[in-house]
Amino acid sequence: MRSTIVPVALGTACMAVMTLGTGHAAATPATTAPRGSGWEPAPSAPWDVAAGERCAFAIHGEPIVDEVVRRELPPPAEGVTRSAYKGDLVVRVTNKETGAHYDADVSGSAVVDAHASGAQFWRVVGPVLVGVGDGNLARGMYVVDGVYTIGISPTGSKTVTGPVVATDSVCDRIA
Repeated sequence: MRSTIVPVALGTACMAVMTLGTGHAAATPATTAPRGSGWEPAPSAPWDVAAGERCAFAIHGEPIVDEVVRRELPPPAEGVTRSAYKGDLVVRVTNKETGAHYDADVSGSAVVDAHASGAQFWRVVGPVLVGVGDGNLARGMYVVDGVYTIGISPTGSKTVTGPVVATDSVCDRIA
């Protein structure tokens, strides 16, 4: 589940950092997908977030394991692209003031619909990294796990819902 994500990262899938709002670029080589499988590497780029945007302090994220692959699926409607993501992803999130860090295993799987408006809708199983500035979770950086959806508005507001959802504050872990 990656694409232009705003700290939302997902290993086995999108969230790939999929770090939402951070984009993708290889830090470590992604696994080569089987030839003709339709799966392509979807590496995550390192990213930085200023103090106060997610945590009270500036943070840096960088994949230390990135074997995420992506496959384009048939679009559900005009103006919507649909992609599936899967693979191992571990993102090291570092407090830029103290150097404290946490290695977040965000190897979830996701199917992501990206709308021409900039809105996204993620269907997720497993953990992904979600940066929240506005939404139904408090401002922060979280490992969200379970079976859930993430709606992202064109302005970046995130709504996490589902029958099974657990959140772990990365900001608290590295404060």
